[in-house]
Amino acid sequence: MNTSLWFEQATSPVRVFDGPLDTDLDVDLAIVGGGFTGLWTAYYVNQLDPHCRIAILESEFVGFGASGRNGGWVSALFPAYFTALARTTSRDAARRMHQAMVTNISDLGRVAATHNWKIDWAHGGTVIAARSNLQNERALADVQEFADWGFPEDLSYLTARQAQDRINATDVVGGTFTPHCAAIDPYKLVQELSAFLHARGIAIYEGTRVLNIQPSKAQTQSATVHATTIIRATEGYTKSLHGEKRSIAPVYSLMVATEPLSANMWAEIGLGERETFSDYRNLVIYGQRTADNRIAFGGRGAPYHFNSKISPAQDTNESVHTELRATLTQMFPVLKSATFTNAWGGPLGIARDWWASCNYDPTTGIGSSGGYVGDGLGTAHLGGKTLAHLITKTESELTTLPWVNHHSRKWEPEPLRWLGANLGLQVMQRADSHEERTGKTSRSAHYLARMLGH
Repeated sequence: MNTSLWFEQATSPVRVFDGPLDTDLDVDLAIVGGGFTGLWTAYYVNQLDPHCRIAILESEFVGFGASGRNGGWVSALFPAYFTALARTTSRDAARRMHQAMVTNISDLGRVAATHNWKIDWAHGGTVIAARSNLQNERALADVQEFADWGFPEDLSYLTARQAQDRINATDVVGGTFTPHCAAIDPYKLVQELSAFLHARGIAIYEGTRVLNIQPSKAQTQSATVHATTIIRATEGYTKSLHGEKRSIAPVYSLMVATEPLSANMWAEIGLGERETFSDYRNLVIYGQRTADNRIAFGGRGAPYHFNSKISPAQDTNESVHTELRATLTQMFPVLKSATFTNAWGGPLGIARDWWASCNYDPTTGIGSSGGYVGDGLGTAHLGGKTLAHLITKTESELTTLPWVNHHSRKWEPEPLRWLGANLGLQVMQRADSHEERTGKTSRSAHYLARMLGH
């Protein structure tokens, strides 16, 4: 089926809040976007200032975008790596960013547990398999990098036997393990969080498309919202706002899911602690064992569409979905007899310099958080909490992190944006084929990774 597994399994309707806004509104805080960034911003502002009048404006329904379609990783991954962060800021700032991302995982889990939210939480960590000698070299380099930065406990090297004990994929020669990741059902979190906010008196206007943001004013299709503070939380859909077409590039990531697998199949596959998983190829893949014993598996590979086009038709790409199913079956041959039940996708947001950023200007009252490059489930929580501290002028170490008020430059105009984005995709695709064929590292992929801060 061409719908998100998470949407399909939802136990309540996807549209349950306030209808489209058709009259002017006056609030203290207007949040544009009903995904995790917007929801967490509302949550933490409400915790810090219960009297703040908050309205969330969502063009479709809450969780419609990446928040309801992602791979369900609550990870410590930040798109700009240690060296890139330190180059622009300082070594200490880079270390503090990583520490904040690690702490953020437990913080999110603690909030969910406090409210008894049912989100299929499993803090099983991430295992990344090395499935060739070149991939093993990358695994060893990653472990050394974490050690060099003073975090040897955050990424451990796995021998072939140790890796296979966690993920019994084909051709495993080594790997790495980090405890800093949890698997969840992301749309269950959307539902729990949004229902909590609505019960607290926070207005959630679904079916309300914002066209333009200015200081103290958000203009929708049929109403004007006046607010002291306005937060843009639109991630991959940012291009729909006036003047923002080149701020964030929407790039599609696609996923597939299997039927629930038998105990015998899982005995052969592994992932006994519901570890999230990947391998060390160049083109990103990611997966998790769901609470009902499926595999939800995704990866890049879909092209960037000219002029940042977004449409429902692009949620599916038969060639990419076919390749994802083939990749997963190649990793776990036992899946040859399994049925794949779902195939879906959606756009994620990428800033020009591959940095996520959390921005707030107290002089205009406008803020934003985004550019998560596919690792937004955890980072959006940190962004929402940080924005809340900035908005309410709460003293916090979070507001001094290097991503705060980092401004990425605009993407190039078309057709340069289309050419550059798709050239990068082809480089990574060809790099994996080159390495498999020759056993030698792709220089072009290595150079591109360095350019992107990896």
